[in-house]
Amino acid sequence: MTEKAFHKLLLEAVDSALSSLGDSARQSVYFHLEEKFDIARDEIPGRIGDFDHGLERIFGVGTLFLEVLIMKKLHEEMGSKGKVLKLDQGKEFKFLDYVKAAERTYLQSKKG
Repeated sequence: MTEKAFHKLLLEAVDSALSSLGDSARQSVYFHLEEKFDIARDEIPGRIGDFDHGLERIFGVGTLFLEVLIMKKLHEEMGSKGKVLKLDQGKEFKFLDYVKAAERTYLQSKKG
């Protein structure tokens, strides 16, 4: 159940970040992810690497902007519930690393 709750938070963050582009752009991104990369919206949390690759294919270097927005929105969602993200120091940090660290932190907070 807690993994599902995190996935819900992640999808809300993705929706919010893509909505910043406008509703039609958000719908277009979901359409292209499904048609070109076979990634349905509800599959994104379980296929975050494929999702990131799809964004990179669609937006190129502009993907970084969306990744940062998604990370900010996810942090806001988790922060509003009192979660503190624990990051691995000393290594280059990427979108996939952030999402994995956020999930790990979220799940650990639910255990304790």
